[in-house]
Amino acid sequence: MEQTRVAQLFLNLGHGVDHLLMLIFPTVVLAMAPEFGRSYSEMLPLSLGGFIMFGACSLPAGWLADRWSRRGMMLVFFTGIGAASMLTGLAGSTFQIGLGLTLIGVFGAIYHPVGIAMLVSGRDKVGRVLGVNGVYGNFGVALAALIAGALAYWINWRAAFLIPGALSVAVGVAFAMHVPPVPKLAQASPRAGGVAISRNTLMRVFVILTVATICGGVIFNATTVAMPKIFDERLTKLTQTTLGIGVLVSLVYAFAAMAQLVVGYLIDRHPLRSVFVPVVAVQVPLLFLAGSMEKYAMLLVALAMMFFVFGQVPINDAMLAAYTDEKWRSRAFAVRYVMSFGASACGVPLVASVYATTGDFKYLFYVLAAMSCVMLVAAICMPPQVQKRAAA
Repeated sequence: MEQTRVAQLFLNLGHGVDHLLMLIFPTVVLAMAPEFGRSYSEMLPLSLGGFIMFGACSLPAGWLADRWSRRGMMLVFFTGIGAASMLTGLAGSTFQIGLGLTLIGVFGAIYHPVGIAMLVSGRDKVGRVLGVNGVYGNFGVALAALIAGALAYWINWRAAFLIPGALSVAVGVAFAMHVPPVPKLAQASPRAGGVAISRNTLMRVFVILTVATICGGVIFNATTVAMPKIFDERLTKLTQTTLGIGVLVSLVYAFAAMAQLVVGYLIDRHPLRSVFVPVVAVQVPLLFLAGSMEKYAMLLVALAMMFFVFGQVPINDAMLAAYTDEKWRSRAFAVRYVMSFGASACGVPLVASVYATTGDFKYLFYVLAAMSCVMLVAAICMPPQVQKRAAA
């Protein structure tokens, strides 16, 4: 039991490390752009390769985990993403920065199909464990802005990559020392409590999950990537430094992280549809409002908006966990995250192009609100069987 708790702690830490290192760049780019003589809209696309790999490499990562070793893949994750971050911090040109960010995405892709599969292995109720894991991941998102902003302000932008990267490698060494290999039979054991369901229901669930994954991925990534720049422009009365921006963004994400605990609790006790529909429904007006708010009003809307954007994540994972067998679960999560992070990658050029064209983020939020409407329709169409199965 103690070993299980230790492994769960490292898996939760891995979620935080993954999102932290993936989201350092959107904050430090504010300090990097003048050094390289580029504008924000020119520098931001350097992260596109990393976000593409973050999705595309999920499939081979999930396949290797199921065929080789989930523990082994997590070791590769911790050390690989840490080393890639340090290489980015040592970059001397925009090409090298883009290459380093791409490598961060390659190794970052390992966590979700492998770590989440390890986390839900052998569990009938997954809401609470996914909620806690989500909090760690979202605190990684929150700390990315804070750590990146602070290190860029107090030292330089390179330190924002070098120090977290070194810490990731250190966590990987500790993981190797304290988490033993999982016996092959235990890793491949089938999920208990399976219930026969029709092919039509499975297809319906697949379509709903696909829509939620793609739309949710774009909304999540576009809002998290754009938030530092939005605060830089709309909260000038509150702060005008990268450190101040990092603190405000971190406060928003830290508050939003609590949503996954609340949603995880509800998933274990209520039909999934009754949780899914309200969470998505509230996103729509908040995204519209964010298009025009400024100063304190923008900060309040951002707090509420990100709470519900973050709160949706464990719903998708719980739906998938309820319908996948243990022996190929890493591959199932890999497919889900290929779609999610592939869609997320579209958020980067979307943010850059909208800002370059209009010089404002108003229309970006209108597009995201429309996508949230599509997701709401999908949530309403969820069949009763899914509700009962996910809540069981």
